[in-house]
Amino acid sequence: MSSDMFHLDVLLVEPSSTQLKIIRERAAAVGIKQIREADDVTSALAAMREKVPDVVISALYLADGDGTDLVRAMRDTPELQRVAFVLVSSETRPQALDPVRQSGVCGILPKPFSAPQLMRVLAATLDYLSDEAANDADIDYESLRVLLVDDSANARRFMRRVLENMGLKDIVEASNGSEAVMLLNQTLFDLVVTDYNMPEMDGRALVEYVRGQSWQASVPILMVTSESDMGRLAAVEQAGVSGICDKPFEPATVRSLLQGALRRTA
Repeated sequence: MSSDMFHLDVLLVEPSSTQLKIIRERAAAVGIKQIREADDVTSALAAMREKVPDVVISALYLADGDGTDLVRAMRDTPELQRVAFVLVSSETRPQALDPVRQSGVCGILPKPFSAPQLMRVLAATLDYLSDEAANDADIDYESLRVLLVDDSANARRFMRRVLENMGLKDIVEASNGSEAVMLLNQTLFDLVVTDYNMPEMDGRALVEYVRGQSWQASVPILMVTSESDMGRLAAVEQAGVSGICDKPFEPATVRSLLQGALRRTA
């Protein structure tokens, strides 16, 4: 993995010179050599316009905005939409972190973070950036039709790339459970990947509909969510979801869950 790290072009966005030095040293220690720096949203976007990086590692609170503003600006800029984003923050409040989670972030690192934590997030980032499709001889990913359900366009874009990296090509999108139900009534799907918190009809209601009323009651359903309420997640499991994955997630984890769900129905 270290050789892969060596080739990553990383932009560090951090207003504190002390934190910047610490993160730079830890990034270099795991093999990252191409490291540029910025201290706020404006300078970060300027640096990205000059040269598009592979990954942005950013603090949450910046002088002219925050990490959420930065990643939203990236997702609204076509040439930056596919740049990986990693947040470094001591923040734990869901209301502060959820907007970043919904943007399609590769990982959230605590402040301070350990070398193993950094390696795990960077491994997920490399997986996200990879253009190599999964090689599972017993699963023909290209032939599978997937329904991707999330009210965040950025989250759908991120998930689509992860799925495409696995070799999945036939992906249909819906922005909430109600749209998903209409599509399920019209089209046969091999897999449903859905968020939990959505307007109109949330992920739990969608799972309950599929298992109880749809003509596709046995289709595998993977839930990718930032929901942390264990009671709600338990209810989703009881409703019949095939697997639950945190948002942000590691692509390898999604792959493992999908492989298990698809093989059970093969």
